[in-house]
Amino acid sequence: MIRSGRPRRRHRPQAGQRDAVLLSPVIVTLVITALAASTPREIAFSRLLTAAPALAAALWPVLPTVLLGVFCLLVMISLSFFYPDLGTPYTAAAIGAVTAAAAYASHLRLQREETLFQVRLVADAAQQVLLRPLPHRVHSIEIESIYLAAQEQARIGGDFYEAADTPYGIRLLIGDVRGKGLSAVGAASAVINCFRENAYDQPDLRALVRRLQTTISRYSASVPADDQAEHFATALLAEIPYDAGHVNILNCGHPPPVFLRGGGEVQVLEPTLTSTPLNLAALLGHHYHVDTVPFLPGDQMLLCTDGVTETRDGAGRFFPLADWARLHRRTPPRQLLDGLHKDLLHYARGPLDDDVAALAVRRRYTPLPER
Repeated sequence: MIRSGRPRRRHRPQAGQRDAVLLSPVIVTLVITALAASTPREIAFSRLLTAAPALAAALWPVLPTVLLGVFCLLVMISLSFFYPDLGTPYTAAAIGAVTAAAAYASHLRLQREETLFQVRLVADAAQQVLLRPLPHRVHSIEIESIYLAAQEQARIGGDFYEAADTPYGIRLLIGDVRGKGLSAVGAASAVINCFRENAYDQPDLRALVRRLQTTISRYSASVPADDQAEHFATALLAEIPYDAGHVNILNCGHPPPVFLRGGGEVQVLEPTLTSTPLNLAALLGHHYHVDTVPFLPGDQMLLCTDGVTETRDGAGRFFPLADWARLHRRTPPRQLLDGLHKDLLHYARGPLDDDVAALAVRRRYTPLPER
């Protein structure tokens, strides 16, 4: 999970479990040695000693793997003094061959782990550029964010968000590129960079979304034709003026925002008129409508991608976001998003099927700044 730029947290095994896994080749060696020494030689448990260096190759570096193989070889030779008819030459040869193969396998594994580590460093750097840390507070507005990848190994995807402190107020963007892979990431990056450049200059949200439409259309035209269908994106733009108690919302086919009012009311803001999703203006035209609703001190606004609203339980039912919000209408933004993360995983009874991005925005009970 990415929360305001902090590294995504993963469930890691406890220290005791991790140590037990790392020591498993030694445990296997000792168990086989004890069985070989205490059971009739007809059973010949000693032949299983080849399994120890093979297991070590998956867990240990090269040198410890070789040393364990040598130890197993010495154990086999020691047993031969007591049981001369164990077939020691054949078992010893097998141990030597498996140890050599295990050492090479361990070397290859370490090389691949190093390569994967470097790739993840690059991916983490790209993540920080694409979804850079948002400010926790701008004037009287609190902002918190999360990004949850559907795949544990994922770092970046087609969901995106951004915030900008502009002369017109705080402007927020959240969206979702339809598609997967690097093509979707490229389209999301193009939209975010366009927003970062134009959020400070465009006089209203309609002008800003037209710039986003132009950018994603140009990006789509620059990629192979078979990838262009992936560049359709939903997006939601919000503008919170500093000197007024309202928020302007322009919703381009995105899941509607949920307002948690200071008085306890929960409101799902469906758009009054439909606005054109990004990169579909050539088909549907430039139709954009801005809804203006109150956003008073104590009010909170939850913006999310469809990874939240389309999360299903075992019976195929969608996650009831509005009902969930009613149970957490008094929860501060950071705890609200943490609770959303936990409850989504519990509702899905396992890993999520789609990426999730969410913003929680609250106007504090503080005087508005002088402009």
